[in-house]
Amino acid sequence: MIAYPSIVKGRFVSRPNRFVILMDIGGTIVRAHMPNPGRMRELLFPGVVLYAAPHAKEGSRTAYRVVGVERDGEAIPLDTSRANDTAAALIDGGRIPGWEAYRVLRREVTMGDSRFDLLIGNEEEQFPVEVKSCTLFGRRGAMFPDAVTARGRKHILHLGEIGRSGGKAGLLILVQWDRAQWFLPDYHTDPDFAEAFCASAPHIDWKAAALRWTPDFTAPQSVRLLPSPLAILEREAGNRGDYLLVLRLSEAQDIEIGSLGTRHFPTGYYVYVGSAKKNLDQRIARHRRLRKGMHWHIDYLRQKAQWTGCIPIRTAEDLEHALAAAVSRIADWIVPGFGCTDCRCPSHLFGFTKDPMHLPAFVQIEEDFEINRLDRWASP
Repeated sequence: MIAYPSIVKGRFVSRPNRFVILMDIGGTIVRAHMPNPGRMRELLFPGVVLYAAPHAKEGSRTAYRVVGVERDGEAIPLDTSRANDTAAALIDGGRIPGWEAYRVLRREVTMGDSRFDLLIGNEEEQFPVEVKSCTLFGRRGAMFPDAVTARGRKHILHLGEIGRSGGKAGLLILVQWDRAQWFLPDYHTDPDFAEAFCASAPHIDWKAAALRWTPDFTAPQSVRLLPSPLAILEREAGNRGDYLLVLRLSEAQDIEIGSLGTRHFPTGYYVYVGSAKKNLDQRIARHRRLRKGMHWHIDYLRQKAQWTGCIPIRTAEDLEHALAAAVSRIADWIVPGFGCTDCRCPSHLFGFTKDPMHLPAFVQIEEDFEINRLDRWASP
């Protein structure tokens, strides 16, 4: 299958919104359409290599369509509109282990209030298949989704219902990373999807396939099924763990921080490392609110600073102090004594001149604590 008539390489500059990319092609900054609404903070850093296809249609608002990105020398496809084409070609070519006897019978099949991507089968049986493209991965692990997906949860539950009622249903997760050795639902980002996946997976013929691509994105060179160590979710997933709260202070201020007294806070971004042995989601929701009683040091800063985001790390382990140490090593400055009255850490609040959510070093910390640390239990 030939997906694109031609592909050019450029460099990522910025992402003004979910569907627009600014990229540098030969020294010229051009606008390109991003056909993938995922967050992809782990892939899109200034200067990384992008692959783009020129728009054939006249009058397009963008000159190019982003089709891929390079990570560690590997070409990663980003065009989610091609996921179904890839899945269909692999199934029709007998390249999905366990589904060699099936072929695609139809696209976009409606069942009840759901529309599934493919209907596959043979002379004996046919069943719906939902296709997902996974671009969230670490050194060896891959996880889906990278953002909350109510639609994905609905599809998983419906597929599970079909299986429980005696029918057959399929799920094909295309992991766009040949180095992946295991797959799990992303219980950090979307615990509801992970819960639905665990409840429905025993009733679904589901597969996570790691793919290897070349920069022309013509067809995957290799296809390999991944194991899914779901026992990790029993240990780690839940409404508890640690978090990285990111705030922005638009102007320098002197702020009274409870028992710490008045402290000077320069303009910039602040990362607070916290934990909750239970009710993690409620703790994060509390931090987001402005109207509340002042209890923790961070409550006082939150009154003056804007919410940028919060990264939950769901775990049964105590990672708070290791997280604080990791963030302190990349921070531009620290606020001594902040949020650490009950431990020996120098601080749990760290300052950055730039938004850390888009800094490679910060995203690497997120990857290490969310995905890479699971390698010790998950990798075969």
